[in-house]
Amino acid sequence: MFWKFDLHSGSHMEALLERADVTLRELLDEDDVLQECKVLNRKLLDFLVQPQHMEALVSCVTQEPPRAARCRAGYPSVSCEILTSDVSPITDALGEDEGLLRRLYSFLQDQSTLNPLLASFFSRVMGILISRKTDQIVAFLRKEDDFVSLLLRHIGTSAVMDLLLRLLTCVEQPPLRQDVFNWLNEEKIVQRLIEMIHPSKDENQHSNASQSLCDIIRLSREQMIQFQDSPEPDQLLATLEKQETVEQLLANMLVGEQVESVLVSGIQVLLTLLEPSRARSEAVGLGSFYGPLDGQPELGPRGMEGGFCQASPSTLLALRQHLRDFHQLLLHPPKRPALQMTWGLLDPPLGNTRLQVVKLLGSALGAGDAGLQAQLLELDALNTMLDLYFRYSYNNFLHAQLEACLSAVLQSPAPTQSAEGDLQALPDSPVVKHLLQKCRLVQRILSAWEENEQTAAGGQRRGYMGHLTRIANTLVQSTEKGPHAALLGQLLKELPEEEQERWETFVSGPLAETNKKNVVDLVSTHNLHSSSDDEENDLKEFSFPQYGVLQQAFADYQMQQVTSAFIDHFGFNDEEFGEQEESVNAPFDKMGNLSFSLSADDESPNSNLFEVCYKERIQQFDEDDSDGEDAWGQGSGMPESWARGADPAPFSPCGRSCGSTDSEGSRDSEEEEEEGEEEDAGGGVEGGGGSGDEGETTGGVGGGRTSLGGSPQTPLCGGVVRWLGLRGWHALRLIYVNNLVHSHQICE
Repeated sequence: MFWKFDLHSGSHMEALLERADVTLRELLDEDDVLQECKVLNRKLLDFLVQPQHMEALVSCVTQEPPRAARCRAGYPSVSCEILTSDVSPITDALGEDEGLLRRLYSFLQDQSTLNPLLASFFSRVMGILISRKTDQIVAFLRKEDDFVSLLLRHIGTSAVMDLLLRLLTCVEQPPLRQDVFNWLNEEKIVQRLIEMIHPSKDENQHSNASQSLCDIIRLSREQMIQFQDSPEPDQLLATLEKQETVEQLLANMLVGEQVESVLVSGIQVLLTLLEPSRARSEAVGLGSFYGPLDGQPELGPRGMEGGFCQASPSTLLALRQHLRDFHQLLLHPPKRPALQMTWGLLDPPLGNTRLQVVKLLGSALGAGDAGLQAQLLELDALNTMLDLYFRYSYNNFLHAQLEACLSAVLQSPAPTQSAEGDLQALPDSPVVKHLLQKCRLVQRILSAWEENEQTAAGGQRRGYMGHLTRIANTLVQSTEKGPHAALLGQLLKELPEEEQERWETFVSGPLAETNKKNVVDLVSTHNLHSSSDDEENDLKEFSFPQYGVLQQAFADYQMQQVTSAFIDHFGFNDEEFGEQEESVNAPFDKMGNLSFSLSADDESPNSNLFEVCYKERIQQFDEDDSDGEDAWGQGSGMPESWARGADPAPFSPCGRSCGSTDSEGSRDSEEEEEEGEEEDAGGGVEGGGGSGDEGETTGGVGGGRTSLGGSPQTPLCGGVVRWLGLRGWHALRLIYVNNLVHSHQICE
């Protein structure tokens, strides 16, 4: 077998390492250098950890190659993969050499804009060092006074933002992590990140600074839940939730020039601050359309019973002072050019600013603060958002946000107000009253539905109808059961009698029909019938395919372990056939552990039963009924010429027509001629099936007519023996013996 021999060719890497003048570039050009490094090739690692080679690897990931060498741009990538392969010798050599760390750190000191690709390599290398050499890297960075300043200078590069997050998340030891948070807080990283969200900065800095602040908030809250027994509070989160910090952010957004990227980035931070501290896997309100949307807080804080916690009071207080400014953004957004849509001209577009403001005001309504809600109701902000909902009929982002806001309002408990330091629930929700009385939610639903019915006849359906259906269902469900069921029932009764009838007709008619259409049958039950109706005869002829079973058995066979012992004992040894090549009828040694005999002369009690079983399994060849030729030709598929004893040369390349001069074939021919001469005298091949008269039967197969218990057997010509070969002939004898043993077992 081929696996007995070591055919594995030596790696070219080994040949290179044997050379005394091999260079680092030659090794980096090899395709398997990274794989050899990960499998701890000792020669390769000893070569790479040499100081001059480690310095060259660091230079590859921090220095951009000259323009004339653009074809060598693959070296930085391979060098980064080697340095971040998490192999201890390389990580130790890099993390414990302060000279290499300073060369790596010098990448941040570049005054120009960083190369994004090299910045990603730098961030990855620093990340693996922070994870594996935490103490050394933190100590090294704390000694660099300009580290935070350099991070903020290049915060517009996403890889640098990732480095900041790695520093916050990859430190595993709680005491050391707390030290890192305190160090960054002393460096005023929160305030300096907020300064980056300013109209004087570019959009990339706005976006990355906002994302960094959001990640700090979420990470700090998660760690507070995981490490509740921590003696020290999270300083970064405490700084972010301070009222003066939030006011600084709001001033950057709303005072002076209003830039859309600043507004959107700042609102993202405010939304994260208003997020309730609750696992996102928990269910939201009954009527929520999408659940918690990306970037959208879960609306409707419910106190401890509902799993929500109260938003930061300082954040709500700072936001309350600027609600009017946000409402003005809904009425007078930043100028945007008109957009030509497939259905017509959109002038002005809704814009990302107003969409984010709708998110923020919806979160403020669901924050559970009575003073904040009262100011929003005074501004009539909810009515303004409904106007935008029906005006921009094809903006499903807006529809989803407003639907989530209304669901939270209808299904959240009544807000709380402070009375002498105690929180008390208001008897009735002023937001629900405002929604049905001043915003006229019921009338708007009915009017929009009727208008859609008129326009739908022309083939154009309003884009908000799906969300409107869900809003109507939420209102109906909240009227039947919910925290404001009594209040909603009373408000519906206060409607004019005509509008009450219209609403009841709408709920029982069009809304119910729409809900019925929206229910999808996962399985059609119209044409199903019981399996007992099938005819029994139809099932009798059905046969299950065995291919799957055979395929599984073959797969199990392939999964067996092939060991050296299996290889040595597999099959037949050549020595077994050394003395048997001259005789086809030699004893079969592999049957040594099987002994049985059948005597035709002995009258056994089971002889009749054996005869019956034999007749069922082996077809009798009676001269009156059939001839042997047809049985071989049609019963078993063997060529008729074989059954007549003809030469099988036309069917096999091993016949005489091939002109083979093989000595074995010559011996087989001579044996065949001798067998032909002895056939009339003995009635069978010598040693094959025994005498036809005496009938002592063993497990052999003769070349002529062999008798078994006085019954004739199908003839088999000598040409088949030559075509099969000696080993095939022994295998055929084994199959025949197994059949006899099986028949013998059945009889007994």
